[in-house]
Amino acid sequence: MQYWLIKTEPGSWSWDDQLAAGEAGTYWDGVRNYQASNNMKAMQNGDLCFFYHSVTEKSIVGIVEVIKEYYPDHTDPKGRFGMVDVKAIQSVPDPVTLGAIKQEEKLAELALIRQSRLSVVPVDKSSWDHICKMGGL
Repeated sequence: MQYWLIKTEPGSWSWDDQLAAGEAGTYWDGVRNYQASNNMKAMQNGDLCFFYHSVTEKSIVGIVEVIKEYYPDHTDPKGRFGMVDVKAIQSVPDPVTLGAIKQEEKLAELALIRQSRLSVVPVDKSSWDHICKMGGL
């Protein structure tokens, strides 16, 4: 199993929207960066992702599971990019802010910090466990 972090602007697609999608989940579309797209290509069914609200909140608010591997993104008119499907697994009881992550020496190498503009980044197991603990999981 691999771990990831996926970002969304809560005004476009929020954690509440993801929860409302239920067991069927929904597609994660609109990624237009090749590195982020390559990260999604590496995702497999059952992988877990932190659900991160970007822009104003800048915090991890939930966990989703990949339920369908990479396939063409219907919103890409040029057909260059793809998407995965995800479903909500659980909310993070104490959302973990970007500020709190940056204060943790153990998380200094996290791609969220080093490649802050990418919307899909890998998370190593040790960092995953540490962030889960920070969030009350």
